[in-house]
Amino acid sequence: MLYQGDRKDYEVLFIITMKSPKFIFSLLFISFFSLFGERSLFDGKTLAGWDGNPLHWSVEDGAIVGKNTKENPTKGNTFLVWKGGVLKDFVLTLDYKIESGNSGIQYRSFVKPGNHDGWRIGGYQADLEFGDRFSGICYGEAFRGILSMRGDKTTLTVDTQGKLQKKVEKFGESAEIGKAVKKGGWNKYKITAKGYRFAHFINGVKTMELVDNDEKARRAEGLLAFQIHQGPPMKVSFKNIVLK
Repeated sequence: MLYQGDRKDYEVLFIITMKSPKFIFSLLFISFFSLFGERSLFDGKTLAGWDGNPLHWSVEDGAIVGKNTKENPTKGNTFLVWKGGVLKDFVLTLDYKIESGNSGIQYRSFVKPGNHDGWRIGGYQADLEFGDRFSGICYGEAFRGILSMRGDKTTLTVDTQGKLQKKVEKFGESAEIGKAVKKGGWNKYKITAKGYRFAHFINGVKTMELVDNDEKARRAEGLLAFQIHQGPPMKVSFKNIVLK
């Protein structure tokens, strides 16, 4: 419905509409923009539109689930890749739950070079873990390592010798920000990317900011993917995945 109000409101709307067809066109445009301005990336039932190793990725109880087990361990870090396009400037929101281990949300990422199974991804990563230190940081998977820690606004540059430099401004304490994370429960993750400025939020609390002025390495676009980390058994779940 485009409009809600009492009877007089509808009478006024009708008169305006009859006298100005452009008005109703504007309302329709706003409605269509609201409808199509965001996109759900998961149907809640299948992995349609996603590609990953079926030995490790499935759908359970309306969520995408990734598992690394003793009986069926991963061979290195492996990823579930969204096949619907590439991310440029965006806002991504999703719910996640991690019951053990370490995982992450890859964005503006790339398929690693070399011969492999095709599910090896590198790039910017919004980290999440069952532990207490790294959820919310920005990690560079095969991509310069830790880029910005929790509570930091980090600006990346390169010196005259080509070495990466980090200018860090504190906006919060890691331990205090970490209190927003529901350990072992469902959490809301939000990632924003505009130009080369990035921010992460968990349950409405900003966890880090990153300004990437490393012109040689930084990425303007790339893939979205979820990670299963190699090593000890782990389980991670994702749902309500919305891209704007």
